[in-house]
Amino acid sequence: MRVAKEALNKGLAYAYRDRRQKKREFRRLWIARINAALRMQGQSYSRFIAALGRAGIELDRKVLSDIAITDPKGFSFIVDSLTQP
Repeated sequence: MRVAKEALNKGLAYAYRDRRQKKREFRRLWIARINAALRMQGQSYSRFIAALGRAGIELDRKVLSDIAITDPKGFSFIVDSLTQP
């Protein structure tokens, strides 16, 4: 009985920890995808994110990553609209 209780407690602790780690891992994935799409267009991730902030565009990394993968033309339009003066 004691071993079962310890296993349950350990499992709950891992579940708690991993719910937070999952958020970090997805953010890293989204950033990597955005960065790869930007590199193909000759842009850097940090300058792109800074330009988004200056332009007041409030798209989060999840949405940008999805656009970069599913609609490359739309993503290039966003990138081009930010790089033009």
